[in-house]
Amino acid sequence: MSDERPDPPQSPLQWGDDGLPRSRLYGDVYFSIEDGLAETRAVFLQGCGLPEAWAGRRRFVVAELGFGTGLNILALLDLWRRHRPAGGHLHIFSIEAHPIDAAEAARALARWPELADLAAMLVARWPGRARGVHRLELPELGAVLDLAVTDVAEALQGWDGRADAWFLDGFSPALNPAMWRDEVLALVGARSAPGARAATFTVAGQVRRGLAAGGFEVAKRPGFGRKRERLEARFPGEAADRPAVGRVAVIGGGVAGAAAARAVRALGGEAIVFEAEGLGAGGSGNPAALVTPRLDAGLGPPAQLFASAFRRAVQLFESTPQAVIARGVLQFAVGERDLDRFARIAASDLFEPGALGLLDPDAASAWLGEPAPAALDQRSALVIEPAPVLAAWSGDVRRARVAGLERGPAGWILTDTAGAVLAEAGAVILAAGLDAARLAPGLSLRPVRGQASWAEPTEPPPACAWGGYAVPTRHGVLFGATHDRDDTGVELRAEDHERNLTTLAGRLPQLAARLAAMPLEGRAALRATTADRLPAAGGADGLFLLSGFGSRGFSLAPLLAEHVAAQALGAPSPLPTQLAGLVDPDRFARRAAARS
Repeated sequence: MSDERPDPPQSPLQWGDDGLPRSRLYGDVYFSIEDGLAETRAVFLQGCGLPEAWAGRRRFVVAELGFGTGLNILALLDLWRRHRPAGGHLHIFSIEAHPIDAAEAARALARWPELADLAAMLVARWPGRARGVHRLELPELGAVLDLAVTDVAEALQGWDGRADAWFLDGFSPALNPAMWRDEVLALVGARSAPGARAATFTVAGQVRRGLAAGGFEVAKRPGFGRKRERLEARFPGEAADRPAVGRVAVIGGGVAGAAAARAVRALGGEAIVFEAEGLGAGGSGNPAALVTPRLDAGLGPPAQLFASAFRRAVQLFESTPQAVIARGVLQFAVGERDLDRFARIAASDLFEPGALGLLDPDAASAWLGEPAPAALDQRSALVIEPAPVLAAWSGDVRRARVAGLERGPAGWILTDTAGAVLAEAGAVILAAGLDAARLAPGLSLRPVRGQASWAEPTEPPPACAWGGYAVPTRHGVLFGATHDRDDTGVELRAEDHERNLTTLAGRLPQLAARLAAMPLEGRAALRATTADRLPAAGGADGLFLLSGFGSRGFSLAPLLAEHVAAQALGAPSPLPTQLAGLVDPDRFARRAAARS
């Protein structure tokens, strides 16, 4: 077995002799031959009553069927930056089953130099091709874009948002009937907020009937260019904002709490972090952390959850200054079955093309500088330094222990051990690891003690994992770690350094021999785990949980924090509802009720 890389997927776009992008799959143009930008503004922006529809709104949600080259979203962002309401936040949800790449998008959008600055911003954060939801943050504009790379019906079924405006821009019904089928248009209605507007270029009878069946009042309007007519539709009810949440209190200063604070601010909210001992005092305080996916060859919902969380974590850490120590992690094959498992995962569409590759023993040994087994080369995996991440993401931090939570007139009252009020908040996110159970009665979290060891050899190895791990730090190598269930001691133990060296020697004996002669430092902390080894993220009534990550906090917390922040602020979540159900803290109570 050699280094195996899958062939890159063929682009869904091809360029016509007229220089316009066309769909290789549907034989249709991506935008008008006459003037795509003018058509977008006439059909979609004016057709949805923008910018008047968002006047005075604190949060406005636009959904789109057919992301294509991103032209509609580019025009929307241009309008938003010119007519953004004070304090307003724009949330965009778009769907594209066959995404193009950033270079193709840049070429297509270069036709409108007046929007070159926005196009450059969008292209620089262009989403990938892996199946799932890709989040793009545009803080300069007070906007967030979630792009679902999947089938349209699956994407709509999994979205928990309610759109105030719809851009229905799939390829024509004659060429792409699946986009316009009754099931899809019924879901458009089901995902619409009161008073929502929808617009499309087509007046096909199937579309008119489908929108009407979905609850819309449909009307024909004069078309753009050569098209005589277009459609506008209105959903019944009066548009309104949800009540403002106000401040969100985050309890815990590890990666979960820091990620939650960052996510709240990214959605336009105010976050304050309460931490009793200091940032990274618990399980997030090691000098380095691995960011890798859990490798699940079943490729079902749990695998989708871990792949999506990994993708988002990498994206956010790479955009955080001084966070990344190293790129690329080798996952050793421990047994024969691992090779088949790795091949299945590497060939799946849950990861970007080329993100995973198989290395034979010779290639893995050359990478590490000592004999090694075959391995999965996780090229996009990271080793990061936690401290700059926690500092950059946490924001406002109060050094205090929250001893109690009480219902208040505006949400929650946080009190200290003496009963004094620390703060009032509209919502609370419990992100304090095992300590979250103290403030959330009925929550079952199990402690797992882990002691990591580190030293400072002159040549740290590349990152590798096999159940244990060895990764570079800024000044040496971190390795371990022990895994002792129900052990709550956090004192440093010499015998655990020896256990870590023994584990290391079983896979990298040359490195272990070098480290055995060096002074070792270390740290012990408690991980919080759940009965099904999946995290707990979610809640209701202003109280939310973000815990149970085990040893994968840095891989899971960034995405799940965005899910919880969205719930707290009443914004659409980037986590499809099926995956949200996997991590819902109430799942254990529901299962117990079902059994009884």
